[in-house]
Amino acid sequence: MAKKKRAKPHEEEAGEAWLLPYSDLMTLLLALFISLFAISQTDQTKVTQLAQAFTAAFNMGGPSFFTGAGPAVSQRAQMPTTGEDNGNAAYIQENQQLEELKKELDEYISQNNLDEELSTQLVEEGLMIRIREKALFASGSADLQNDSEKIGPAVATLLASIPQRVIISGHTDNVPIANSRFPSNWELSSTRALTFMKFLLNTNNTLNPARFSAIGYSEYRPIADNNTDEGKTQNRRVEILIARSQTFDPHEAERVAKAEAEAENIISFP
Repeated sequence: MAKKKRAKPHEEEAGEAWLLPYSDLMTLLLALFISLFAISQTDQTKVTQLAQAFTAAFNMGGPSFFTGAGPAVSQRAQMPTTGEDNGNAAYIQENQQLEELKKELDEYISQNNLDEELSTQLVEEGLMIRIREKALFASGSADLQNDSEKIGPAVATLLASIPQRVIISGHTDNVPIANSRFPSNWELSSTRALTFMKFLLNTNNTLNPARFSAIGYSEYRPIADNNTDEGKTQNRRVEILIARSQTFDPHEAERVAKAEAEAENIISFP
């Protein structure tokens, strides 16, 4: 009886060995492209909004750690004004407006050589404009003179372009005054603030008086040391505060930051 021939075992061709590492490589590349795609979908508007909010709230006008944070989007990009994620959008827009006003006034100061008499500063309460005594009044007087005709119209025009409240305050040094018109620095500082406010309103009849108020602080809000002549000179001033109408909500900023972090950290794979 003839014996059946046994089938020869299948010998794997040497050329098939590359299939396994090739399939692994394709899987890794697929995962890489999925990851890159997911990262590219970050909401740029939210990231930019968050960066602007922190810059505006904690760094009043200057460069900060948050400047340039997020995708490469202009810091002055138009912000949306609706939606639950935009609780600080109005604050950001107002801060940008105040920055523009500051820039305009700084240019005017430079062009008219008023650097030693007039200065601007973004503060927590809004945009502060400081005018030294010598630019408006003679020592111990509340009658306008000197550069008031140069400063007043420019400031009045600036204030006419915005809707915010305006608070004008008078300040003195700690040297006592006592005469028939001003029994103390309280009367002097208050009268100066009121005089300059009336001057602004008379200079530009489009200004709404309901937005304005005047107050005197006497010697009790110094910005420099009254023990030096230079300090006394800085303290004798009139301030114009363009008061913010919007407030910054840190809880909203934290919520947006948390949502962004979660969106960036969660990547789903099939």
